[in-house]
Amino acid sequence: MYAPLETHRISSRGTFARSCRVTDIVDSARRSRMMAGIRGKDTKPELTVRRLLHAAGLRFRLHRKDLPGHPDLVLPRYRTAVFVHGCFWHNHDCYLFKWPSSRPEFWREKLIRNRQRDLAALNALHEGGWRTLVIWECALKASPFKSDSEALRNGIVEWLDGSSRHADIFSIGSRQAAPTLVSSP
Repeated sequence: MYAPLETHRISSRGTFARSCRVTDIVDSARRSRMMAGIRGKDTKPELTVRRLLHAAGLRFRLHRKDLPGHPDLVLPRYRTAVFVHGCFWHNHDCYLFKWPSSRPEFWREKLIRNRQRDLAALNALHEGGWRTLVIWECALKASPFKSDSEALRNGIVEWLDGSSRHADIFSIGSRQAAPTLVSSP
């Protein structure tokens, strides 16, 4: 089981006052179109992972709705669910994540709810006997994996051949840092 979420500060300067209202630089119709353009499926990081796994000879199913959390990829042979998470939308503590300055309380609640939903889905999958792998956007954007996708592919295949029930692949520090695979029993 995963530990409960820790509380995050909105910024290093403290919290923002509720009475502050930031006006948007675009009208509401345009903002709505922009937000509608943010995809939940077939994102660039997800397509990158799909290409890597397919090149490794692995076959998978996409977005199985019968599994908790609707994993991005499911490898039935390994009984493994793979999630490809964007660092902003899933509240990852990395160099790509920055708390929004407009409507901070709304975003804080939304992103923490997203993270709680992610943890609940992982726990449900583990209780159902599934293994889980979370690949973070920062790992795919980090220089070593960007230029050498074979290293990422080999790391994933090695983990699949092991017995660990969960792993995260992410980048520690900056864009230049080598991505890290962290397994838990």
